[in-house]
Amino acid sequence: MKPALIAPGSNAERSRAYNRGLVLDHIRRQGEAGRAEIARASGLSTQAVSNIITDLQGDGWVMESGRRIGKRGQPTVTYALRRDAGAALGLEIRPDAVLAAWIDIGGKVLHTERIRVQRATPAEVVPIVASLPGRGAQAGIAEASLIGAGVVMPNPVGVSGLDGFSTELPGWQGIDPRDVLEAALGLPVTVENDANAAAMAERVLGPAHGMGTFACLYFGTGLGLGLVSGGALYRGAFGNAGEIGHIMVPASGGGVQRLEDAASRVALVRGLQAQGIVAETVDDLAAQQRQRPTAYVHWLREATAALGHAVQVLENLFDPEAILLAGAMPETILEELVAGISLCEHSVSNRPGRTHPRLIAAGAGRMTATLGAAALVVNTALSPRLVAAR
Repeated sequence: MKPALIAPGSNAERSRAYNRGLVLDHIRRQGEAGRAEIARASGLSTQAVSNIITDLQGDGWVMESGRRIGKRGQPTVTYALRRDAGAALGLEIRPDAVLAAWIDIGGKVLHTERIRVQRATPAEVVPIVASLPGRGAQAGIAEASLIGAGVVMPNPVGVSGLDGFSTELPGWQGIDPRDVLEAALGLPVTVENDANAAAMAERVLGPAHGMGTFACLYFGTGLGLGLVSGGALYRGAFGNAGEIGHIMVPASGGGVQRLEDAASRVALVRGLQAQGIVAETVDDLAAQQRQRPTAYVHWLREATAALGHAVQVLENLFDPEAILLAGAMPETILEELVAGISLCEHSVSNRPGRTHPRLIAAGAGRMTATLGAAALVVNTALSPRLVAAR
């Protein structure tokens, strides 16, 4: 069931949508909850929660999940999300492929696909995107169940001082991808960069589940950063917050270099190529880590030093619960990076009684950002929002 768009001028409808989001978000985070518990957590009256629960049951979003026996009185009825209430489509447009993933509103992965392209131009990509709802239907996911699509692109959004790098997709400059892809899919579309999508994937599907404020360093086409604050993405004034790969860090030989040039997958692949080693896939990189050629050891030393500077800046500026390393890298390399990064003692994050480690190697995956794009749709549908996103 597709959520209705709320007219910005309709205060009653906006409040109703926001309150529904409060209830859904609490049930999502707790797994199941009773009406009184939801009322205490949300600040709504028990009667208001009861009315919302009734509406959500009628709309197919929640169901009774059981009964809890209390110290006195009648057992408490608990409610949980209906996983089959809807599905979300996630797309990742890469220079050489279109990746797609379908998940249900509980975060279960229903189906994935990878479609190779020659050049990821609009002319080549848009027809593929238009075919995806039908491809999902062939896998048993009804088109009518789709509540929206999230789309991941590596470019900075719009025109910025960072244009002109090799991570850009050809032919998309000057085009509003949301308008083009909404027309192709017939669904509401949210466009994000890969790092933001990966951060949301870690919150919905990974080790950041339950965290409200964290940072995700994402190894994708380049090196990006997803920032989550209060459970929502921080995008910046023009949607380009998190372009951390372009900040300058000290270089080992003196001077400075871009973080991305020292501590990205691209930097590792180029270093291996300079030694005559071809490593194109995650499995190839894992094999090189085991064999430990000089190029890999050099990259690891440069990357851990550069990331140490970036982590110190992130901790003191953002004060996250944790910083995650994720993306299209072998999990063992992410773990080696985490183990090798020197954490600064002069950091607001160096405090006793921490709930989470300061650095976490998230479960690496080839489709982290793709799943994150779908997770963005789910997170929007299940979170309190005063105004529908557009």
